[in-house]
Amino acid sequence: MEETFFILKPDCLERGLVGRVLERAEGRGLKITRMEMRQIDRPTLEKHYADLVDKPFFPTICDFMTSGPVLIGTLAGVGAVQAWRDMLGATDPSQAQAGTIRGDFALAALPGQAIKNIAHGSDSLESAQREVAIWFDQ
Repeated sequence: MEETFFILKPDCLERGLVGRVLERAEGRGLKITRMEMRQIDRPTLEKHYADLVDKPFFPTICDFMTSGPVLIGTLAGVGAVQAWRDMLGATDPSQAQAGTIRGDFALAALPGQAIKNIAHGSDSLESAQREVAIWFDQ
């Protein structure tokens, strides 16, 4: 059994899509093994997005991710990391296929705004383990 990390972002909560997103994960056979609502702080975001901290768009990401509560958690199942990534679709909503979470629910970003793409998913098993440690093993 593999475990992956997820964040349902402020836009997901604001638009009332939590149930619909989690229903898709459970329908795919993934089990929710941890879940917690949080208001994110910048130091935690800097750890999570360590590879993006020096990018010029990082402050925009921080503003968006701290704009409201998020739901963090873990999903477990066979091939959970790739299954969740496949369900999410492309990071850029304009490139996400219909039938994926982002393709069906994400909104295109206006210039200078963060991409409101509903959810985050770990991109590898190693990332999932690192992210779980950041968020749950503090």
